[in-house]
Amino acid sequence: MKILVVGTGAREHAICRSLEDEAEIYSFMSNKNPGIARIVKGFKLGDETDTEKVKSFAIEKNIDMAFIGPEAPLEKGIVDKLLAAEIEAVGPTAEAAKIETDKAFMRILFEKYRIPGSLQYRVFDNYQEVSQFLDEFEGEAVVKPVGLTGGKGVKIVGEHLKDNEEAKKYAKQVIEEKIGGQSRVVIEEKVTGEEFTLQAFSDGEKLVPMPAVQDHPHAFEGDQGPITGGMGSYSDKNGLLPFLGKKEYDQAVKIMRKTIEALNKEVGPYKGILYGQFMLTHDGPRIIEYNARFGDPEAMNVLPLLETNMVNICEGIINTNLKTAKFKKLATVCKYIVPKGYPEKGEAGKPLEIDEKRIKSEGADIYYASVNEKDGRIYTTSSRAVALVALAEDIYTAEKTCENATKFVKGDVYHRRDIGTRELIQKRINHIKQIK
Repeated sequence: MKILVVGTGAREHAICRSLEDEAEIYSFMSNKNPGIARIVKGFKLGDETDTEKVKSFAIEKNIDMAFIGPEAPLEKGIVDKLLAAEIEAVGPTAEAAKIETDKAFMRILFEKYRIPGSLQYRVFDNYQEVSQFLDEFEGEAVVKPVGLTGGKGVKIVGEHLKDNEEAKKYAKQVIEEKIGGQSRVVIEEKVTGEEFTLQAFSDGEKLVPMPAVQDHPHAFEGDQGPITGGMGSYSDKNGLLPFLGKKEYDQAVKIMRKTIEALNKEVGPYKGILYGQFMLTHDGPRIIEYNARFGDPEAMNVLPLLETNMVNICEGIINTNLKTAKFKKLATVCKYIVPKGYPEKGEAGKPLEIDEKRIKSEGADIYYASVNEKDGRIYTTSSRAVALVALAEDIYTAEKTCENATKFVKGDVYHRRDIGTRELIQKRINHIKQIK
């Protein structure tokens, strides 16, 4: 079996690792990721959204199946292009991927099919209407560009915006500057709670959920600073989270199953990975948004735990014959090491000294993200550099292992030391107790 993995980052490095023992792997990536380059039989550098070039490379290498890592190629219809060339793909069509790439589509779908867990929302393409709506809006608002913004376009009153007046200004900027690629903006109610991620395999009919994960999108410790692509994440050995019980987990799974059913009726089968970003509130899980692929960093929490053959899972997705997936009963902690200045202006071109042997001797794994390799040396780009991941019997042991390993990545970089610590997790638990 020849499998093409499309994408450049740590998520794709983790996908390649999950497949490498059972298939011959090829890669199409924008930068030379050294971790991926070691695994694959061959690779091509290029723009991952250039669907024609990706397709040509897949044909040239006689690829049997493609696995699409990031969202941007999905939006451009990479799966449709490959299917037209009779190359199967793990990833939704462009229409099905609108569950992520068009936030208005997602909310309208929930309303049309009466899927539980949604939020109050309105979609606007006119600033005057936004202004009037927010003048009458009770409570604090969330402003979202309709299109893709790399996880950095959402702004929340009380966090990034002082009040609804600032929300108006940002909504106007989104419309006028086409942030996310469209002159449209979604205004949603702000809900209070704890966010968690639930990822699942889908063959268009059956949904197989994975362990729950909590991401940390804020740049700095104590959940401070700007929103990033994700500074790290953790999962627990029972597949739940310290603040998330089985009842709430099952409710989230039910919401995702109903979403798959609705997508099937609306645009056809959703085949690939569905990622639900939820907020656990007083009223149970509410859906904040969906992603049409694995999360990054959350892929690095679940894939190392996977015991079921990943190639078999991919074949099940493609053939609408998905069975179950078994995961090791271990906790995980992932910490991203990023260049100084990230996310606003990450310092690119800075050398990194990485001692992989010492990282492994500490009991951690390394996944390369947005770096460049030249003449045997690793250099930063402006985005996240490497992810370190540790598995253990409990979260706190995994955190200590992961933190100890960070000292073997040296350069003009920083990371969040508090991810997975007892203090921060207790803060989450206390928060949920207060809400309930």
